Amino acid sequence: MAKFGEGDKRWIVEERADGTNVHNWHWAEKDCLPWSKKRLAQLLQNIDILNGEGGLWIKTTSAVEVDGEAYVNIRKGKIIPGYEISVKLGWIGEAKDGSGNSLASVEGSVDLPYIADENANDVPELKVSVREESAVAQRLREAFLVKGKPVVLEKIAQYVKDMAAGGPAKDELAEGVAKGGGAKSSNNNNNNDKPVVKAAGTETVGKTVIPPPNPKTAAPNPKAQKEGFKTITLTERFHCRPRDLYSVLLDEKRWRAFTQSAAKISTQEGGTFSIFDGAVTGINMQLQEDKLIVQRWRFSSWADGQYSNVCLTLEEPEIGVTIVKLTQTEVPEEDRFGNATVVENTERGWRDLIFHKIRAVFGYGL
Repeated sequence: MAKFGEGDKRWIVEERADGTNVHNWHWAEKDCLPWSKKRLAQLLQNIDILNGEGGLWIKTTSAVEVDGEAYVNIRKGKIIPGYEISVKLGWIGEAKDGSGNSLASVEGSVDLPYIADENANDVPELKVSVREESAVAQRLREAFLVKGKPVVLEKIAQYVKDMAAGGPAKDELAEGVAKGGGAKSSNNNNNNDKPVVKAAGTETVGKTVIPPPNPKTAAPNPKAQKEGFKTITLTERFHCRPRDLYSVLLDEKRWRAFTQSAAKISTQEGGTFSIFDGAVTGINMQLQEDKLIVQRWRFSSWADGQYSNVCLTLEEPEIGVTIVKLTQTEVPEEDRFGNATVVENTERGWRDLIFHKIRAVFGYGL
């Protein structure tokens, strides 16, 4: 992710002499780290986690540390948040016996090492530690994990939601609209509460209903591009035979090996798949052994019913060298939360989390 203030100058218009960026027409970039520190302190300080239940008292303290970077880009009213931060907060706990006598008072910390826009819909890693190793201290730590972890994660989710809405730039954006800018928020109405009607022949992955394959429209057409969607194209080289790579891409055990995450993959046309702990789901539309894989493919953070089309062709220009050509059409520019880094993150995911990992783990690098 680019750091705040280091954007491509071709896309950042110099400020006017009067300091006005009318209706946010030009690309405006606002540093949100100071606001993030203040907002997270408001959300996380002095929260009562337990107040005597089971003889335990636990609360967060006023110590909240935020490091990293956070910014919001706005152009013509579209909000594009970007952040990669770590958060650390303190907590205190006390255990008492049945007579109200204190057994021990302890101090601890909660660490969230990575909160970023690229995984805004994922549950961030959270670690709870305590300064001493006594039995009472560990009991308090375990109680914080059970009762406090959901509370902290809820507060972090609120911060993510606030950033998607524009963070400190939200008021500026609203002011621009009030003055007649005609800007509209990038947050989509995802209609999460609408019931899902399952048509005949469809399959379900989790809560997602996937339409049946249609051989006539299985292969993606990069020229048929809808507004608000993009196409990703990549060409990658591997030191292996096409059958080796084809097997890896459709083998759930090997997926688990190189991604270190849960995977369930059908090897049949019309079969479903779920990878990266369910973050990506879809259906196999067309399979030609060692040559072609066509899938309907989506992130769980995309709007309901929204799918892209993935086409992977495998060629062997010389024995022992496989060329993979990826075309992914209808990738939405924004997810259901208004995050506008979907295309960038999807392309990086293919390159870094799939292709690069396959080379590294199975020795297919050149």
